[in-house]
Amino acid sequence: MRYLSTRGGTPALRFSEALGAGLAPDGGLYVPERLPRLDAADVAALPDDSLAATLTALLRPLLGDDPLAPQLPALCAEAAAFEIPLVPLAGRGDHLIELFHGPTAAFKDLAARFLAAALSALRPPEAPVQTVLVATSGDTGAAVGAAFHGREGFRVLILYPEGKVSPAQAHSLGAFGGNVRALRVAGTFDDCQRLAKQALADAALRAGRPLLTANSISLGRLLPQMGWYAMHALRFQRRHGRRLNFIIPSGNLGNALAALMARAMGLPLGEVLLATNANPTLAEFAAGAPYRGRDAIPTLANAMDVGAPSNFERLRWLAGGDEAAARALVQVRRIDDARIRATVASAGARHGIAPCPHTACGLAALEDLRAAGDTRDWAVAATAHASKFLDVVGPLLAHAPAMPPAFAALLARPARAERIEADYAALRAAI
Repeated sequence: MRYLSTRGGTPALRFSEALGAGLAPDGGLYVPERLPRLDAADVAALPDDSLAATLTALLRPLLGDDPLAPQLPALCAEAAAFEIPLVPLAGRGDHLIELFHGPTAAFKDLAARFLAAALSALRPPEAPVQTVLVATSGDTGAAVGAAFHGREGFRVLILYPEGKVSPAQAHSLGAFGGNVRALRVAGTFDDCQRLAKQALADAALRAGRPLLTANSISLGRLLPQMGWYAMHALRFQRRHGRRLNFIIPSGNLGNALAALMARAMGLPLGEVLLATNANPTLAEFAAGAPYRGRDAIPTLANAMDVGAPSNFERLRWLAGGDEAAARALVQVRRIDDARIRATVASAGARHGIAPCPHTACGLAALEDLRAAGDTRDWAVAATAHASKFLDVVGPLLAHAPAMPPAFAALLARPARAERIEADYAALRAAI
């Protein structure tokens, strides 16, 4: 299996080469030269007894003869060392996939751990220190920090938008120390993402200081997220004889794209609906407007405050380059802050849970489907634990949710972040 740029201007690379490169030299994102298509017999043979087993089987054809292929079972076992349960909700046919059981209580943990393990396996002992650059709207940075913290041969630079992440998120980003450094950028997440891309495209900089990316533009972050959708789709169909549909809170489009890729490979996923916040880019595109990136709008679901989702290029690739076909792949529902508040406040009585603001977007979309008479089985992806957003959800809930122990331990550490302007010269100097 080889990987090409979405923009078509670079030579084909093996998986491990594309993993190290991150962004393609022409500015595009790496994608498989062809997406493997599993027939009915292949799907029937896929294991569903554990996330690690499902993920290993799913990624095997995507690695092919790559040097990492023999280590794939160990990499997946290290990444998926915690449960990702499908939890029934109070409503008939309503479910929640709890993606927040990793060390930083967010869905980013599994893929960040896979990426760190893979890059560690690829790094020769005598290689120079590699800098992992990550832009975050809140959760990605902590997951990457946790995955790489203390790993020999790596340093991490986390870029996050100053004042636009929750207090718990901000503290966690600066709490690692050691080989992990946090930078508060005076701007938006899109500014952070732009700066990171500029650095990755700076050949002169990379010649003197090896750079890697840990954002969802990295294949190592994108592909492992197929695992939980594949596992639960297989289990559900085998136990109930019908397909499970998915609602995925979405900002930068990586997690949702992983579900769409798993479905395109032949896994029995039903419909995929994206639940966004007030940022209009994806909703307007799905409604028929040309794709148009723009500045992000700050919302209560801050990790989804993205105005120009990087993975849109991969969505268009998955649709064969045709925007009309890309629209046909997904539905999009846009949820504003008032609706997020109302959904969080009612979730205890209605669903028996306390959701984070992003998960609340998914639950609101589910409520809209039920109000319109949809009786199918739907699973909402719960992307983070509510305790990470007590500034938002705390006043809306009768009882504050207990913080997961691993994340509580992270918050007990002292934290430090350096402020930089949203200017490439400032980032280049920091690197």
